[in-house]
Amino acid sequence: MNWTDRLRHVAKRRRALIRGIDVPKEFETWEETCVPSYVHANWAAAAVSWWRLFAAVELARGHLRGGPVLDFGSSVGELGHLLPAEADYWFIEQEEPAAHALMQALPHARRTTLQDAPDGHFQVVFALDSLEHNPDHDRLLEALRAKLAPSGVLVLSGPTENALYRLGRRIARFDAHYHETNIHAIEATAQSNYERVATRTVPLGVPLFRVSVWRAPGIR
Repeated sequence: MNWTDRLRHVAKRRRALIRGIDVPKEFETWEETCVPSYVHANWAAAAVSWWRLFAAVELARGHLRGGPVLDFGSSVGELGHLLPAEADYWFIEQEEPAAHALMQALPHARRTTLQDAPDGHFQVVFALDSLEHNPDHDRLLEALRAKLAPSGVLVLSGPTENALYRLGRRIARFDAHYHETNIHAIEATAQSNYERVATRTVPLGVPLFRVSVWRAPGIR
């Protein structure tokens, strides 16, 4: 997807989200999702959120054809709109308003839970800006590993929580009190269960978010 197509995609999806969700009125409902970032009036703040999605899909591109994909902590499923048409898209989302919005936009998506998602099944497991919301990210990383197919990969994304990120968050007027940790701690934990394949800093090398790809040890 070139830059023109990306801008068109973002503009289209922003319009759809703004039509379907009254974020200012229902902010507390959507605060822990990425929706307020996606539709933020400040385009710079919004662009970073979309950028990490494009980066995640690019890094996982070689694994996305012909196999099932699991989106852990999917929110409204914006990742699903960037996947190949033939992708078998599964998602895990505990917030009912977000899950409902996802199913409205992507009616062929399959909702599951971490317990019910089949082991050894997914070519790609995405955990994008979701693990930092959980105090037990170590347990979740271990559980997600079991869901990978023999040739599958895990794609992680999360905020660095560095001074620059915190400044941007203040400018965007976000609290993020629900963040239990940062992507550096999550990646450090992942080192014990996975092998790192690739890492990218978003946006354009500015350390606000990190996106990384991991393979379970012994899987080629």
